[in-house]
Amino acid sequence: MPDPHSLGDVLAHRRWVRRRRPFDHVVSTDVFTPDFYGQLHDQVQGILDDPEMFARNMPGYDASSCELKTHREGPLGVFTSRAWHDTLAGIWGVEATGDVSATLHHHAPGGKSGWPHNDLNPSWFPGPPPKSDEIQMVENDLVDHQRGTRAEGVEARENVRAVAVLFYLGNPAWSPGDGGETGLFESASAAAHGPSAAVPPINNSMVMFECTPFTWHSFLTNRKPRTSVVMWLHRTKEDAVSTWGEQSIVHWG
Repeated sequence: MPDPHSLGDVLAHRRWVRRRRPFDHVVSTDVFTPDFYGQLHDQVQGILDDPEMFARNMPGYDASSCELKTHREGPLGVFTSRAWHDTLAGIWGVEATGDVSATLHHHAPGGKSGWPHNDLNPSWFPGPPPKSDEIQMVENDLVDHQRGTRAEGVEARENVRAVAVLFYLGNPAWSPGDGGETGLFESASAAAHGPSAAVPPINNSMVMFECTPFTWHSFLTNRKPRTSVVMWLHRTKEDAVSTWGEQSIVHWG
């Protein structure tokens, strides 16, 4: 995996574009160098080829997932490095905690469109806050990351999602009409009229945004397979409440 403290050898450029509509988001193509993206592609293809790696464990969401924490030793480890975390947090000016949730999501062709949501959800992590050069991943075997349930004596912290990132990789070439975009909406109710913007799942590209009460988005149905790294940085609950208000946090159903 790349140096966890530096991205200089793997990033192709920093021409990441901020767009304002329907809410602030950043998009970038050709994120990583061709050589490093090739390594990412090969690792993901090996995971996709193993039917035991993915599970249908997201109720109501027409996709399968694989926890990234089990694949941190290879190129995919870049997404759980402190350098990546701090770069993304810095773009959004978020005081992120070092806690990361990261998975691979795979949508087979014909996946149902998702429902509009804003990702301003709580997430629980075990132990004390990570140090400034560390990352703490979700550990559901210790603490349920949605509800915080845990065995007696297990220390845990409640955070709230702060930054959402989708990076597309391991997919066939994309053309308009293939679907699988990430739809961005003016509001939850406006979704009935279609997305205001749609980010296509082009390999080695990404979209990211700060999680706010207004960042409504969803998966759009696909005609070709779509695989992506889906990850979140987090802020303390106190920070989220002071920024957005307790009533804005969307608790899990």
